Amino acid sequence: MAAMKILTSSGLFLALCALGLLAMAICTDYWYETDARRHRERCKNYANKRNDPGYIYISNSNLPLQMPPKGIVRKGNGPSAGAQPLIREKRHFLAAASAMESHCNRQFNSTISGLWRKCLRDGFDLETEDLIYKGLIQRCIPVKYHYSSSILPRNLPINITKTIRQDEWHALHLRRMTAGFVGMAVSIILFGWIIGVLGCCQQHDLMQYVAGLLFLMGGTCCIISLCTCVAGINFELSRYPRYMYGLPEDISHGYGWSMFCAWGGLGLTLLAGFLCTLAPSLSTPSRTTVHKPRQENGTV
Repeated sequence: MAAMKILTSSGLFLALCALGLLAMAICTDYWYETDARRHRERCKNYANKRNDPGYIYISNSNLPLQMPPKGIVRKGNGPSAGAQPLIREKRHFLAAASAMESHCNRQFNSTISGLWRKCLRDGFDLETEDLIYKGLIQRCIPVKYHYSSSILPRNLPINITKTIRQDEWHALHLRRMTAGFVGMAVSIILFGWIIGVLGCCQQHDLMQYVAGLLFLMGGTCCIISLCTCVAGINFELSRYPRYMYGLPEDISHGYGWSMFCAWGGLGLTLLAGFLCTLAPSLSTPSRTTVHKPRQENGTV
């Protein structure tokens, strides 16, 4: 009997801690973080180099051909055979330069995002902080859970616009599943905790067992929510076209402490469900002894 009370009390305490962690994760905005300081510094250096009056830009296509290195084996007898490696190197250089210019044309900021808001990180960029102080831009914008055609880019081919619209619907469904299932998880865990407390007060084994099942059900909803959240983030990073939705390699990004709070709440919820379902099996049923009437002489 004492072991059952210890397991039940431990399960209810862990469930209460899981509720606190999940509530903290829902109310904060540190699910996903990006740091674009290195990228912005690199683009500033690239822009200063191109805008320098003493910098003379000469296209590689106007430069004369050079002799190929001695280690290169010519496969043909014509003059174009030795120039092929040089042409290939020029193509790689031009591709890298065009990629750098396309990334620098987009405005990347250091952001944090949660279930309800996406905010600019405080103190990461002085120019952005000045614009926020002047009221020209907002630090946080709400995360949309409804479809709006105003977010679609203009002046694009029809096939690309159709792909972006389909991807936007898919990303919207993933966001809705993330928020919906984490809300269901918190509601189910809270309901199970109330039933568990009532079962402890009334010493009702069935209510404690039902509380454990509710904890496991809430943990299942939490697993679905976190998996869809990770899938939604990966989907946003791999959307087409890449030059509009992808992140450059010099921008660091990853999950924040709110995501780890949610995973911690998931672990505590599953452990609480295991303890509460195990506790009723340790209770010893009370056996009532039935006294038979004593037979007397001459009676059956």
